[in-house]
Amino acid sequence: MDRYIVHVDMDAFFAAIEQRDNKDLRNKPVVIGADPKGGRGRGVVSTCSYEARKFGIHSAMPISIAYKKCPQAVFLRPDMKKYGKVSRDIFEIFYTFTPKVEVISVDEAFLDITGSFHIFGTPSETGRLIKSKIKNDIGLTASIGLAPTKMAAKIASDLSKPDGFIEVTDDNLLDFLRPLEVSKISGLGAKSKAILNDRGIKTIGELAKADLESIKNIFGKNGMSLWFLANGIDDRGVENSTEVKSISNEFTFDSDTNDRQKIEKILMHLSEKVSARLREEGFRGKTVTLKIRLEGFSTYNRSMSLVKATSFVDTTYKTAIKLFNEFNLKGKKVRLIGVKVSNLIPKDSRDTLFTGVDDEKKERLHEAGDKLREKFGSKAIYRAANL
Repeated sequence: MDRYIVHVDMDAFFAAIEQRDNKDLRNKPVVIGADPKGGRGRGVVSTCSYEARKFGIHSAMPISIAYKKCPQAVFLRPDMKKYGKVSRDIFEIFYTFTPKVEVISVDEAFLDITGSFHIFGTPSETGRLIKSKIKNDIGLTASIGLAPTKMAAKIASDLSKPDGFIEVTDDNLLDFLRPLEVSKISGLGAKSKAILNDRGIKTIGELAKADLESIKNIFGKNGMSLWFLANGIDDRGVENSTEVKSISNEFTFDSDTNDRQKIEKILMHLSEKVSARLREEGFRGKTVTLKIRLEGFSTYNRSMSLVKATSFVDTTYKTAIKLFNEFNLKGKKVRLIGVKVSNLIPKDSRDTLFTGVDDEKKERLHEAGDKLREKFGSKAIYRAANL
């Protein structure tokens, strides 16, 4: 049976929302991210408008470099609450076309319209209708790829940016893939690309023609998967993954630091924010991850699994501190610190037999604190760093 998979990727999502809501920002370079502080800022670019991209600015670029490239740009801090609301509105549109929606991020998703496109016309007409409905109802543009496989659909949406639509059919799937660089293949990184390039394999078509056994010898089990993808063989289905997979928050210091008291204070602040969001979203998590970026931009992640899932700030903080104590800074200062809780379960689910009265009391105490902060602001009540 033929498959029709749509990949939707919103164009410059955060920046586009700000331009939609403020007409003075339209047609101007807009950068969403940390405060550039006149070129001395310490954070990174979250996203930027296409006008800003003309100056060479891109996501994850240090904000100081973005400022130097385009000091006249409008720099804005992210408003995640607003962006989340817009994202939910967009996903409501997706579900009017199919129940099979796989969430990739707040601004990206796969839709399997195989069983529903006939309601709206042809697969192509359905894809274009999704695009026009986002434009008319939300006021934003999306780039869309339609293909028989997930990889081809994602590549098509990427090639159609911004505000485009590309359809790949079963008949032209291989013709579409062959001339593309091997780096377009899902899961093939820079190192793998370099290895293939050194062997004269630069395009997907060249990889498809390569001897399978030799590719397996180079990449092991992953070699077979890469070879199959290059030949248009991708049977991965669209998974109904609407649930949140993790909740995180991070902080970039104004200057690199080894001040332990300052680091502990920030870890407490991040643990409070992550724990509050867990309760707000109705989750508990079983894995705590500490992210550390040192001077020179070397970045490390250290994780620990808990005996029972938590949404409590003290548990999150103590775990983050333990991970930090066990990490070897190698004499370097810390540039950025982050806390993430993953392996989430609904808060009412029991993952252990040992949930008792103390946990229930803690839950009520945390909920009371959440209500105070919601009513009087985030600084109305907070914990000291040393628990």
